[in-house]
Amino acid sequence: MVSPNTPSLQGIRVLDLSRLAPGPYASMILGDMGAEVVVVGGGPGSLPIPAFARGKALINLDLKSGLGREALLRLVTTSDVLIEGYRPGVTSRLGIDYDTLKKTNPRLVYCSLTGYGQDGPLSQEAGHDINYVALSGALGAFGPVGDVPSFPLNLLADFAGGSLFAVIGILSALYARGHSGQGQHIDAAMVDGCLSLMAMHFADWGKPVLQSRGDGLVAGSSPYYRCYACSDGKFVAIGPLERRFFENLWNGLGFLDPAPPQFDRGTWPEMADRFAAAFATRPRDEWVSHFAGKDACVSPVLDPEEAVDHPHNRGRHATFGREAPVLAPIMQGLEGAPREIDLTDKTTQVLSEIGFSAEQIKAARGGNAPISGLAWPPF
Repeated sequence: MVSPNTPSLQGIRVLDLSRLAPGPYASMILGDMGAEVVVVGGGPGSLPIPAFARGKALINLDLKSGLGREALLRLVTTSDVLIEGYRPGVTSRLGIDYDTLKKTNPRLVYCSLTGYGQDGPLSQEAGHDINYVALSGALGAFGPVGDVPSFPLNLLADFAGGSLFAVIGILSALYARGHSGQGQHIDAAMVDGCLSLMAMHFADWGKPVLQSRGDGLVAGSSPYYRCYACSDGKFVAIGPLERRFFENLWNGLGFLDPAPPQFDRGTWPEMADRFAAAFATRPRDEWVSHFAGKDACVSPVLDPEEAVDHPHNRGRHATFGREAPVLAPIMQGLEGAPREIDLTDKTTQVLSEIGFSAEQIKAARGGNAPISGLAWPPF
């Protein structure tokens, strides 16, 4: 019987052939859940930041060489998951596509993580997060009325629409394999993930919640769902949508008149002016302390460095840091310190375990330099 404290993916081996951020982040999450992750590079490394190497073994293979492909095929026989992010068609040319590899290992869960997906008119187009968010309709809904769209870093497509949906697909396929005995090919497209994330907002578009870009209850036009500047130049974010929370905010700001009907748009301009004037009278942290425990939905707008040191975040994640992403969600068996980051080249060790000689290992590597990680930022 498996102990409840055993990591959920212990015994699962993942081969990660992906580059840039979405694939490495997805495999980091799988590693955090207990999987053994082997990063297969084709030259100097494939990790934009060292943290994405957490708990992984990094190796180099020249997949254009016969011995490089042979090494990968042998690794596939003992693996459960493969993640790749090549443009559609590249893996077929390399002879490492799903239809080829499932002959070697029918139980393999093969995840293709790309921007536009394996088919469709744009499948061969280059792109990045901003392009995928644009095509999903999300970018067209972000930003102030009458100004250019704005977006929250590269969080939506790369990580939420890409990495997390890939992990969901992989976990689902592993569960299904337990019943069928067969693996499957997962087509995880970042555009698709963003389209799914927009499910509520497609339905709300043109309605009071989101009438148009920047205009709606949660789009920035309502005075009680936005950010306000404080006397120290920092900001608070407020979001008391429910009436009782709104009244708590109103009273907490010291207004003596009754709280107005918050959904009456006619009250919004004056309300916004009063909120702005009130919040400008004190520093951010003083306001946060003032509203603590009052159920008014008031939070500090933290920069990344402040977020790392915030007592709530630090209290839930003792090892959290700028170079140490949190372990999330918190699960039984995953408590404690995260796995170590080891950027040393493990090619010899990993290929020796599958029977390769020193000469074969050298040929399979193709003379590639030891893995050191991609240069990031790329300038």
